Amino acid sequence: MNVSRGIAAQPPYPELRFVRLSDIDPAVLLDHMSDRRIARHLPLLGAGWDLERIAAFVQAKEQCWERDGLGHWAILADQAYAGWGGFQKERDDWDFGLVLRPEYFSLGSPIFAQAIAWLGKHRQIREVTFLLPPTRSTRVPERFGAVFRGETLYGGTAFRKWSIAVPPSETIDRPAGRNHE
Repeated sequence: MNVSRGIAAQPPYPELRFVRLSDIDPAVLLDHMSDRRIARHLPLLGAGWDLERIAAFVQAKEQCWERDGLGHWAILADQAYAGWGGFQKERDDWDFGLVLRPEYFSLGSPIFAQAIAWLGKHRQIREVTFLLPPTRSTRVPERFGAVFRGETLYGGTAFRKWSIAVPPSETIDRPAGRNHE
């Protein structure tokens, strides 16, 4: 399925907004990253999250914005923190990652579609990769029309690497300010 036509946020989905991670209360991020329900989907998550580690995590993600002009956002669903995700330069690839709070797992597809649409409108990046652990189903990437690129190791852990074309928008404009909707 083509991302630009297929799975956009529609009712009954909430309004989705992308804001900087630094705009979120660190205690909220700590609660999210300490939730053992997300750990089973994130083999590289690790244990021992505290406010100091959250601050280093947010700083690292902000550095991506400064260095590359693109990075990860906090994702709001009807103004409530739903998780974080976005794009990060990994060697020659732009990689997409998404980490949602369990109560928002069902919003993964519309968030992904909105992020890809934003990328097509605001940047001249035409392909995005993403990694899924072998325990995850291939149905979602296949539904989006992603192409399986093979197995890869990241941080010593096996992942399946996928790529997807980013449909271009007619205009490339860069939004002002810190919020990116």
